[in-house]
Amino acid sequence: MLNKLDDYPIHQTPEPIAHPATSDPNFYDRTWFNGYSEDGTRYFGLGMAVYPHRGILDCHFSTIEAGGRQHCFYGSRRAPQERTDMCVGPFRIEIEEPLRRIRVVLDDNKSGVGCDLTFTARTSAIQEARQVLWHRQRRVMDATRFAQFGRWSGTVSHPDGEYVVDETSWRGTKDRSWGVRGVGERVPMGAPGGPRSAFFLWAPLQWDDHVSHAVFFDGPNGEVLVREGLTSPMYSSPADIPGELDDVTTRMATAVHRLEFQPGTRWVSRAELDLIDMSGGVRTITMEPQLRFQFKGLGYGHPTWGQGMWKGELEIGGESFDPDELNPLAPENLHVQQVVKVADGQRQGIGALELIVVGPYAPAGFNDMFDGAR
Repeated sequence: MLNKLDDYPIHQTPEPIAHPATSDPNFYDRTWFNGYSEDGTRYFGLGMAVYPHRGILDCHFSTIEAGGRQHCFYGSRRAPQERTDMCVGPFRIEIEEPLRRIRVVLDDNKSGVGCDLTFTARTSAIQEARQVLWHRQRRVMDATRFAQFGRWSGTVSHPDGEYVVDETSWRGTKDRSWGVRGVGERVPMGAPGGPRSAFFLWAPLQWDDHVSHAVFFDGPNGEVLVREGLTSPMYSSPADIPGELDDVTTRMATAVHRLEFQPGTRWVSRAELDLIDMSGGVRTITMEPQLRFQFKGLGYGHPTWGQGMWKGELEIGGESFDPDELNPLAPENLHVQQVVKVADGQRQGIGALELIVVGPYAPAGFNDMFDGAR
């Protein structure tokens, strides 16, 4: 099965581009973005992913303003063979210039949520370390991810109003990932196994002239599964970004996190991050949450609009909810991203702190699958 990309010299296996190198049904290829105002009062997130072996292309867009409801658009269709087709009903992603500028459009639809937004990169594309997780002898995650930081411009509308996104006061992060991870309806695997713990923390932060980034996967006792920290320069325009082959990222020797949780929840009330360089120097960053965004609005853990779930040839939907009225310990509400103001003693910045903790996690005193902080 051929598509337009087969006309380019980009093949990595003897198969056409439409054929992933693995037959694992959980193979995916995803584009994700966040955007937030510098005062921490508005946020939006969006994503689109193709699941070739499941035959699904789906997308999500969701936004929240401080003190208001979170509004969500969901879309899903049968995946086209043409990988350059990045449309699901009224939603589309247009790559105007690879690794530099992308436009996202959500036309009028029954959800009442819409947008016309342009992301302009201000950093090089930063490849994270390969992320591999195991459950006993089975590899349950094997993914490559890169992040890119930038500015947004455009407009967003929702059932409670609309707002302008001005590139002088809006920042955001692009996240591209592909590989294998748990998505969609679960595939029967024979003898049942016990429940698995999960801890994931992702902290893309923006400062005046650079970005910092940290990624953590921990085991139930806080043991290191994946841990990475880095910094990278930020440029005034896409034209100033060095070529893709220029590695301008500074890798840390390691990173360490310290988290305080809101009582009765698994949501963070305050956090600290240590970036430890190759010489042992420590940069401590404090993170103060400003606004909470529920990741079920982007399909993560959503009971009916979860990622990679078959909804039909083409289906769209939406919902709005008050985040303050949610049960914080319901499984679909554990995964959040918070806009955070950050400081390191010399500088101030802003960014996002994404976190999900499922199951026992000794450093926080979590003993069961869904108990909250005391």
